[in-house]
Amino acid sequence: MDHMRAVPLLSPERGRPADGHARDARLSRGLSGTNLERAGDYNLRTVLQVIRFHRETTRVAIANETGLTPPTIANITGRLTDMGLVRTAGRLHGGRGQPALKIELCPEGAFGIGLTIDRDHLSLAILDLSGTVRARATREIAFAGPEEVVAFLRETLDAALAEGAVDRARILGVGVAMPDGLGRSLPDQPEDYAQWDAVDLDALLAPVLPWPVLRDNDAATAALGEAQYDETFSCPSFFYLLITAGLGGGLIIDRSYHRGAHRRSGEIGLIPDPSAGRAGAIVQDTVSLAGLRVRLAAAGRAFGSPETLGEHDDPVVCAVIDQWVQDSVAALTQPFVAVTTLFDPDAILIGGRLPGWLIVRLADGLKQALAAIELPARPEIRPARMAQDAPAIGAAMLPFMDRLLPSDSILIQAGRG
Repeated sequence: MDHMRAVPLLSPERGRPADGHARDARLSRGLSGTNLERAGDYNLRTVLQVIRFHRETTRVAIANETGLTPPTIANITGRLTDMGLVRTAGRLHGGRGQPALKIELCPEGAFGIGLTIDRDHLSLAILDLSGTVRARATREIAFAGPEEVVAFLRETLDAALAEGAVDRARILGVGVAMPDGLGRSLPDQPEDYAQWDAVDLDALLAPVLPWPVLRDNDAATAALGEAQYDETFSCPSFFYLLITAGLGGGLIIDRSYHRGAHRRSGEIGLIPDPSAGRAGAIVQDTVSLAGLRVRLAAAGRAFGSPETLGEHDDPVVCAVIDQWVQDSVAALTQPFVAVTTLFDPDAILIGGRLPGWLIVRLADGLKQALAAIELPARPEIRPARMAQDAPAIGAAMLPFMDRLLPSDSILIQAGRG
């Protein structure tokens, strides 16, 4: 494989808005192929996804899983080999007749870069085609402006590419995860931070990231990334609760991300919070790192990085955290009841910037709270597998989903539905 040659890409999804943001980078509801005319693009993406899941398989197994004909499979695997995305790996011995040819994924065949721009940190993640994180970098910085984001990339990108042995010619693109309304007011936010609402992201990043840029909500990328890593299809519908400086949510229904009529689904942080006992309170006021930071400051304690929270034996800090967990459970109980009764998800996953032990405490508290309420069904409540740096890792999947992996919209364009 010629690593100096850029990987030939499939056409990006049609129907993208004029602002260049990803239209709806959704996962397929299944891995069923189609033999309809003009469906070659979708079929190729589907076959590649099957090979990604299994890492190593055979044409017969792919045909059985997708329903595509053997000649179609042979043609597609040939194309994927020419693209440097898969390769042959000997033959599978032990059965009757001629041993089947094994086909395996080339993880180094394509790469995606993910960037999170949030109110209290910046994160960079580089993924290969298998979904393995090749490198990452994080910087704790409060309310980073556009120039500071560019400086972060200039200081970390080259080292991350070298660490991950990444061939620049095989980078598909960059996914950027940002909260909706990034410039929206939070405690202690500087006045000039609202400039983010008017930033041309493509123009800002082009000098340091010379690849196509796809932008999405941070909770959406975290949920999409979690769905991609659910290789066993064990959790086809879930709600992802993302706790960062603010609070967001992502709703996956039958392995497809549901955005809503105005592309603002999952805004759990903006739900009014009657448990707070004050007019105008919303859930995010409590359930967020910003909310925890305000409480610690009021108790005369500094808040460093989230990872340091577990290092304290200070009884004041412990008391603040205990109360925050209790109040967070109270604030989230009714929203979780609504999610459970309206959408009946397999699970509610909690991720974000909290340390793992604190996510577990919060999940356990919410399980106990919902156990005391009569519900028609009870989803599993647990930490997300991609809890840390989830938005950046999910954002790094966006270029793959735009150019190489299956999506329902491609299937519809191919003539089905």
